[in-house]
Amino acid sequence: MEVWSLFFRTLLTYFIVFMVMRLMGKREIGKLSVFDLVIFIMIAEIAVFVIEDIHKPLTYGIVPILTLMLTQIGLAMLALRSQRIRSLFDGKPSFLIKNGQLDREEMKRQRYNLDDLMQQLRQNRVIDVADVEFAILESSGKLTVLEKKRNEEQQPIAGAPNAFRFTGLPLALIMDGKVQDENLEKIGQTRFWLKNQLQPLGVSDFKDVFFCSIDHRGKLFVDKKRK
Repeated sequence: MEVWSLFFRTLLTYFIVFMVMRLMGKREIGKLSVFDLVIFIMIAEIAVFVIEDIHKPLTYGIVPILTLMLTQIGLAMLALRSQRIRSLFDGKPSFLIKNGQLDREEMKRQRYNLDDLMQQLRQNRVIDVADVEFAILESSGKLTVLEKKRNEEQQPIAGAPNAFRFTGLPLALIMDGKVQDENLEKIGQTRFWLKNQLQPLGVSDFKDVFFCSIDHRGKLFVDKKRK
């Protein structure tokens, strides 16, 4: 008897949760903010609680789920009318790259490291951070990338190795002020060579550089730390 009760409770809970998700709108499926994620987790936990304890009335689960649904719909309606409420619950976009410059402080606030940034740039079909004008971290966690206008007539930097002139991914030479010696070896150069390239740019110490990379043309991209 308990098996049949569990079967019908599971089936009924499924349809209730399904209808709640539909009523909450397609926006919730396509874009999950932190608030949306909390609502979904709570609904899932309540649904499991109702299914597992067959001695509890179904209303103990249905009422909280409907309450969460009405709360979410009500706040969504308020957010349509108030930018302040939208910012409070959905957050604001963050510029990780602005006017071609990495914003180290914003990356710290978002707990976003260089490896995360490079990975998401590659997912946006951008292989070189030097080609990025703006990189915006949306409130949903997605990275929006706007590239610079390309200038194919740019000349390679003086002293760059000819062997490095191939079409491939740019190599990071400095990350967080630390020289990537393995990548220097790949292009057949040394720290001395790198220091000579950075000095004309006003860099006297590797620790003053947040990020530095070299592309297939031998062109350096340098982002200095801002004090």
